Amino acid sequence: MSPLSDLINLNLSDSTQKIIAEYIWIGGSGMDLRSKARTLSGPVTDPSELPKWNYDGSSTGQAPGEDSEVILYPQAIFKDPFRRGNNILVMCDAYTPAGEPIPTNKRHAAAKIFSNPDVVAEEPWYGIEQEYTLLQRDINWPLGWPIGGFPGPQGPYYCGTGADKAFGRDIVDSHYKACLYAGINISGINGEVMPGQWEFQVGPSVGISAGDEVWVARYILERIAEIAGVVVSFDPKPIPGDWNGAGAHTNYSTKSMREDGGYEVILKAIEKLGLKHKEHIAAYGEGNERRLTGKHETANISTFKWGVANRGASVRVGRDTEKAGKGYFEDRRPASNMDPYVVTAMIADTTIICKP
Repeated sequence: MSPLSDLINLNLSDSTQKIIAEYIWIGGSGMDLRSKARTLSGPVTDPSELPKWNYDGSSTGQAPGEDSEVILYPQAIFKDPFRRGNNILVMCDAYTPAGEPIPTNKRHAAAKIFSNPDVVAEEPWYGIEQEYTLLQRDINWPLGWPIGGFPGPQGPYYCGTGADKAFGRDIVDSHYKACLYAGINISGINGEVMPGQWEFQVGPSVGISAGDEVWVARYILERIAEIAGVVVSFDPKPIPGDWNGAGAHTNYSTKSMREDGGYEVILKAIEKLGLKHKEHIAAYGEGNERRLTGKHETANISTFKWGVANRGASVRVGRDTEKAGKGYFEDRRPASNMDPYVVTAMIADTTIICKP
């Protein structure tokens, strides 16, 4: 290894008890991830043991220059797959010095919903299928696509193998293992329908932890792509035309849905989602109208429909759930750039808290 690699991989525990904590937060666009590191005196296992920190919100589009200080509240800890050892990644949310959540802090409102006694009693589980597209850095064009041109039509790329079908697998596998190392409940990966597009799944995760895990998984993916010199796009329709878009299908169940008789609970929940279709669509990601066209395994954005095993529906129920009479359903509407705090909390609010 080179001297630089030697230093990057240096094991701090050989010489000091001190650790490095990488504080992560969401920037002003609602999708940009920011982070900075600090030294702590020793290993930490609980967010409550971590100090609050601050950053310049005027440089992230989250505060004016004359009052730029934003405070980071540590909320969740993960092992750091880059520095390893006892070093950690810390998912934070952001507040004013007076303790008020800033407008881009969507975690705060989600945590309130997930602490509602009715929601706690139902133990909502989430499985989020995060799709994304890998782009060539200098030309903003999908990885593996000819410069200025197009690959062959869709068909051979979904879960495909081979140098002419799977582009960026080294990044994808590195991300998979790094998430497992970090303690994220990542449950799988696969190549997607459009070449250069991939998916990872997080879950089942309970309540607010689903949002924490998806955001940190996104952060780890961005860091690995940074090393590889590749750009990650969460655009829901990165390439116009006859190419699949990118979503974040959200699988969901409650305790009542998972128990005997749960199918009726599922049907009532789907009915509630249909009644609030417009509100959910408005919160399910920017640019989703380019993806939800009624084509390429989507339902049209202006209509709500559900079906068993129907990937052209807004909400899909699996055959196994129908047969067992209990289980989960999949909300297929969220875009790949959705905020998992917003989507998970909104589904719980609509299906558990809101009364018909």
